[in-house]
Amino acid sequence: MSLPIVIQGGMGVAISDWRLARAVSLTGQMGVISGTGLNGVMISRLMDGDIAGNIQRALNHFPIPELAQKIIDKYYIPGGKAPDESFKNPPVYSLNPSPFLDQLTAMANYVEVFLAKEGHSGFVGINLMEKLQLSNLSSLYGAMLGGVDYVLMGAGIPTQIPKVLDMLSNQLAVSYRLNVHGAGPDEDHRIHFDPEKVFPGISNLLPKIKRPKFMPIISSVVLAQSLLKRSEGQIDGFIIEGPTAGGHNAPPRGPMNLNEKGEPLYGEKDKVDLEKMKQLGLPFWLAGGYGHPEQIKAALEAGASGVQVGSAFVLCDESGLQPDLKKRLLEKVLSGKSEVLTSPVVSPTGFPFKVAALEGTLSEKEIYDARPRICDLGYLSTPYKKEDGTVGFRCPAEPVDIYVRKGGNPEDTVGRSCLCNNLLATAGYPQKRKSGYIEKPIITTGDDLSMVTKIMKKGQTRYSAEDVVNYLLGKTKDS
Repeated sequence: MSLPIVIQGGMGVAISDWRLARAVSLTGQMGVISGTGLNGVMISRLMDGDIAGNIQRALNHFPIPELAQKIIDKYYIPGGKAPDESFKNPPVYSLNPSPFLDQLTAMANYVEVFLAKEGHSGFVGINLMEKLQLSNLSSLYGAMLGGVDYVLMGAGIPTQIPKVLDMLSNQLAVSYRLNVHGAGPDEDHRIHFDPEKVFPGISNLLPKIKRPKFMPIISSVVLAQSLLKRSEGQIDGFIIEGPTAGGHNAPPRGPMNLNEKGEPLYGEKDKVDLEKMKQLGLPFWLAGGYGHPEQIKAALEAGASGVQVGSAFVLCDESGLQPDLKKRLLEKVLSGKSEVLTSPVVSPTGFPFKVAALEGTLSEKEIYDARPRICDLGYLSTPYKKEDGTVGFRCPAEPVDIYVRKGGNPEDTVGRSCLCNNLLATAGYPQKRKSGYIEKPIITTGDDLSMVTKIMKKGQTRYSAEDVVNYLLGKTKDS
């Protein structure tokens, strides 16, 4: 099968869900699921009643069905939970996660890939963040059991992933070096994953599983060269993401300077030399501001294999964005009133993060200020070395006094948002607190949403993922 021209971006928590990825793959391009927080997403879907039965159907195909049934028995609520009932959270990852947590995470990723690939032979990828080191091993393994074709990873320097994919494909135990804040260069802190210990008998059932291709998401030729030199295994291509892309962006190279709106300023140093990329000899796709057919043509002429596009899919029918948010943001785009801010502080990761302005979301200061600071999911927590030499975890979006007590700088907490809870709410799974507070959403898109007005024909109020692909490839006719 030839390489895709269009790779659909892996967005948010369950915004790029299995429905969107499957719809894109059915067009002959590459659909991509977001692997972030899928254990919490699967729990929420089961507790909401799994009305169409998709989650249970996928779990029933898992290689060890009795373990999958335990997940169903623990979380499934026929007809759905009561409106005022809270969702159960998955256990929080640590250096030594329980076998149950690894099972839950792996099966959640398996389910998402299984459903995305169901009924066709097109490419399906999974997008993961190197920053989420604690859950990545179980996430990768579950996605591989589901038959994922590509792994895309950004928000870090994922030199260890190629070897991990090689070993997991042979059902071998793996470990992953963690970036522990405050640890010395000679200290080695790791998380471990052994398929046979997590899923007893799996290696007899499946002695070998498919090794997906690996494509890091990068922002510079230097990083591409470094990955090729240092990676512990094969890299199969690159996604080159510019600063206009949605979600997390790489920080500017050099000092952080801000414009009048408080956004990071990018310059010539942040532009990627495509001639040098071509010399590396691997296929690459361009991302960030490539949502129009003429831009795709220019990318191909510059030597790219194609483009990665996210923002054009955010508002399509199949995206996982909560329907009311989708409708209201689409109205703003069509009226020419949409705004997107690149915030240097909102993400606990420290990477710039794009936030779309919309009433009733965390884009509004009063909504942000009203939120009680709670950190109960821990996906973006940072490992740090404690005074006694052990490893702890902290997040600048958690309560300030707790963060400071753990040795964190109080200045790092200013403006930080709990993306874990906020993004789950954006996908329609807001946590309801005992205090009565309901978690509010935060929406991320790229800078340019103008393609939406060209994708939709006159009189349309919605559009599909297929409409997006047709527009990008120049297959639509003027209305």
